Formats: sequence, C-alpha cells, structure tokens
Amino acid sequence: MTIESHLRSLVKAVSWRIFGTLTTMVISYIFTGKMSTALFIGLSEFILKIGIFYVHERVWHIIPLGVKRPIRLQEE
Repeated sequence: MTIESHLRSLVKAVSWRIFGTLTTMVISYIFTGKMSTALFIGLSEFILKIGIFYVHERVWHIIPLGVKRPIRLQEE
C-alpha cells in the first residue's frame, strides 16, 4: 500500500500549476496583446488554482473509490 504525503501532493500541485500558468499566460497574451495583463492573469490563477488543486488531492486521498487495498494475512 502506498500513502502520499502532504508534501508530495503540494509538489505535484506546484509542478502542474507551473505548466498550466504558462499556458494561461500565453493564451492571455494572444487575446489581449498585453504582457502586463497576461502576467496578472497568470499570477492570479496560479495562486488560486494551486490551493484548489491541493484541497482536491487531499479530498480524493480519503475517498476509497477505485483504490485496492492489499489483502492482509492473519497472523497465528
């Protein structure tokens, strides 16, 4: 059985948000043509979404849906 630590969930959230934020910033720049607006949107969504993702990960950690537990043998 594996158990993910809070630190692992946090590192995963940060790495995912970096990629997502860069994508959002590029799209924002394409639509607005303003780097300052793209940076503001990217920074805002980075901060908000990293927290949301962390909570999402921790909630799913306690939901047993699709998780298989190893069979424990009884000790004699």
